Amino acid sequence: MNGNGINSKKADVGVWISLGAYIVLTIGKMIFSFIFNSQALLADGLNNATDIIASIAVLIGLHISRRPPDEDHKYGHSRAETIASLVASFIMVTIGLQVLVDAGMSLFSGNVASPDAEALWVALIGIAVMGSVALYNHRLAKQTGSLALKAVAKDNLSDALVSAGAAVGILGAALYISWLDPVAAAVVGLVILKTAWEIFYEATHMLTDGFQESRLEEYHETISRVAGVRKTTDIKGRMYGNQAVVDVTIEVDPDISVEQSHRITDKIEEKMHDVYGVEMTHIHIEPNQAESERLDEEEANRYSRKKRR
Repeated sequence: MNGNGINSKKADVGVWISLGAYIVLTIGKMIFSFIFNSQALLADGLNNATDIIASIAVLIGLHISRRPPDEDHKYGHSRAETIASLVASFIMVTIGLQVLVDAGMSLFSGNVASPDAEALWVALIGIAVMGSVALYNHRLAKQTGSLALKAVAKDNLSDALVSAGAAVGILGAALYISWLDPVAAAVVGLVILKTAWEIFYEATHMLTDGFQESRLEEYHETISRVAGVRKTTDIKGRMYGNQAVVDVTIEVDPDISVEQSHRITDKIEEKMHDVYGVEMTHIHIEPNQAESERLDEEEANRYSRKKRR
């Protein structure tokens, strides 16, 4: 198995931990929201329910992304991981809107009941659990370079914040500020929508071959410093799952051999892999314009002198 496959397997561990935490928290929050009469806790539980579906989508995406290249997918299946993140964002939008609608109807109808103070303990447990999972997955995402796991870690953190908001609402409502509970539920809905938008934006940016300009500038400088490269005339980048693919055009001395040119491309590929972890760097070689013009001029001068003789 190659390095990417091993990293993808490691990323699976983080998603499975998230999935387990979400299942336990969803069941617990849904049950206790009815026992303790808390709308904020119910919204928090629904948020965790969306995360169960999102985690399953990410696991499927990670599994598909490990498939090797075939006749229809010469570059492999890495983008399945990005599509999984996109699907997760759609699911989160649906639930986020539902939570907002329910909270709004509760507020405007005036049918607001104060939750029991015991609901606060359930929310605090949610903060502790999801805060720990978020920290673990953030570190694992940096280790593996998995963009899907990075999205999961971001979602884990938002879940901890959602539980914090629910805790504030429950505490306020228990102190006879009853409208705070549905307001906290509405805030939870907004946080779900915000997280969904961030995941959606990143996924669509990658699927439409968006790439950070600052990264390309850094790559440009590194390639230009490789021995034998006279000039880097063009550079582009795109993402396949969590792997960057870079296309670059360089100019070299027109007098060097094909073998020497090939050595320069090898150096560039090694540098890009060692420094940035880029697995695929496609290099197009052209003769250096200034050198070519100088050689053309020298050739013209030799021809002119030969003709005069």
